[in-house]
Amino acid sequence: MSELWRPSATLVALRHRAAIIAKLRHFFAERDVLEVSTPIMSNSGPRDPHLQLVQASFWAEDQRRFFLQPSPESAMKRLLAAGSGPIYQLGPALRAAERGARHNPEFTMLEWYRPGFTLDALMDEVDDLLRLCRDAAKGRRTSYRTEFVRHAGLDPFAATHEALVGAAPGLADANNSSRDQLLDFLFTARVEPALGDGVVYVHGFPPEQAAMAQIAQGVAQRIEVYVNGLELANGYLELTDEAEQRRRFEEQGARRRQRAQAVPPMDEPLLMAMRHGLPAMSGIAMGVDRLVMLALGASKIDEVIAFPLERA
Repeated sequence: MSELWRPSATLVALRHRAAIIAKLRHFFAERDVLEVSTPIMSNSGPRDPHLQLVQASFWAEDQRRFFLQPSPESAMKRLLAAGSGPIYQLGPALRAAERGARHNPEFTMLEWYRPGFTLDALMDEVDDLLRLCRDAAKGRRTSYRTEFVRHAGLDPFAATHEALVGAAPGLADANNSSRDQLLDFLFTARVEPALGDGVVYVHGFPPEQAAMAQIAQGVAQRIEVYVNGLELANGYLELTDEAEQRRRFEEQGARRRQRAQAVPPMDEPLLMAMRHGLPAMSGIAMGVDRLVMLALGASKIDEVIAFPLERA
């Protein structure tokens, strides 16, 4: 216990990490993408049931509660609505109940938004960024349906609830799980481990997993990026319709209540920004700690961050 003051990562690893972060900033500076900083503390938070939020309050008589952001998405979109043009942010994000070899509740996120970019253009840019940070060939692009059928034996868009339950014997209380929960479990358990080595882009997700992505012809315009089987990034052709976003927030709030999860207040500033007008754009969030893990060949996140939860 007397060694808890020491960083878990070596100084050599931390120097490599600093060099990668410097490369990231240079990458975006060369492409005229503006670096921004937005608050980590907010009056509202995302309602996505998959996210476990961290709350905070001032250490005083003031008992107001705030949400520590799991992503800078909301505030960055407000900047985009104000006319910022292409932007990125590199900084801390927090998610509760996430600790393991690949997770720490506080982590570093790189998030960027590209007005006018299609998802194909965004994937091209991710390819360029990955080649800069590590020796990576151009990524393979494949659809969610293709990989799900190949590795889980079901069409995720057509399978009945009963068929999904039957394919998920390892999921506790599968009969009472939603379609979204069943698809998420099967993709994590059966598909992700079979994606193989190298960079893989999975696109075309079920509409239940759209989050803040557009839906076209019943398919969520979303991508997930995997490198050597490790989930690295999540991107969207971003939803810009305020009424549809409000509907999704209300639906997500209802799902959180069903699961006995805290429901953050409605994110009215974001909805106001969307009503004012968001540009057509694609955006993506990438885990920087995982990127460093891949570059250094590390097997645990503790090898690339100075002070994980137990040493914070």
